[in-house]
Amino acid sequence: MKKITTLLAGLAAGLVLAAGAATAETLPDLGGKSVVVVTENAYFPLQFVDQKTGEAIGWEYDAMAELAKRLNFKVEYQNTSWDAMIQAVSDKQYDIGMTGITIKDDRKEKVDFSDPYMKSEIFMLVRGDESRFDDPKSFASDDKLLVGAQAGTSPFYVAVYNVLDGNEQNPRIKLMETFAATVEALKSGDVDLVLTDSAAGRFISDGSGGALKMIGEPLQAEEFGFIFPKGSDLVAPINAGIAALKADGTLDGLTQKWFVDYKP
Repeated sequence: MKKITTLLAGLAAGLVLAAGAATAETLPDLGGKSVVVVTENAYFPLQFVDQKTGEAIGWEYDAMAELAKRLNFKVEYQNTSWDAMIQAVSDKQYDIGMTGITIKDDRKEKVDFSDPYMKSEIFMLVRGDESRFDDPKSFASDDKLLVGAQAGTSPFYVAVYNVLDGNEQNPRIKLMETFAATVEALKSGDVDLVLTDSAAGRFISDGSGGALKMIGEPLQAEEFGFIFPKGSDLVAPINAGIAALKADGTLDGLTQKWFVDYKP
């Protein structure tokens, strides 16, 4: 019986190894080609510049490094502002765009998206002592309250259409260059509300020592994807890579690293 058990265990181990090898072999090989990836470095902790080292780091950088290793391509990083990124990728100035970009139908008219690599929900982020409002209705009812947002982002549009009156020129929305700037404005009291995805919001509030907190129910669910020029032949390989990283737990490990364990 022991011999049979040992034999079966050996066969099972062999099947596991064979399955792993087959999975690796089925991933496309891009032959070491250079791929230009553009980002903003302003969406902590997806991609940002470490203030101590000056190094660009984050969840998306690690995910892209894993994709490059498994699909055999070399990454060249470039930077541009959020408001220029989608058009620049559409114009084929870059091969891939990454900066926590929500997959939306109107954006699909200009660029192709990868499969989602992360799902998040939009929450209200406020100062720790906030008691004047606890949901969109109570915020909207007090015209003295201000929300900080980065133009053209999902939090901006949620602020416009889910929190306020649908007017993109509403003076209660204070536009800022980066998401980090909106958080700093919230801390300093220049605005009273910032909208953030759940993962970043948890990280920011947990690391604030009680200065900030998330409140209420999620206002919107969204999925993030990489963007490509229309018709790009990189979409299918990247999708295969994303599927592999999800299947073996790599993406979950990155979320643990950057949204739970990382301490700036």
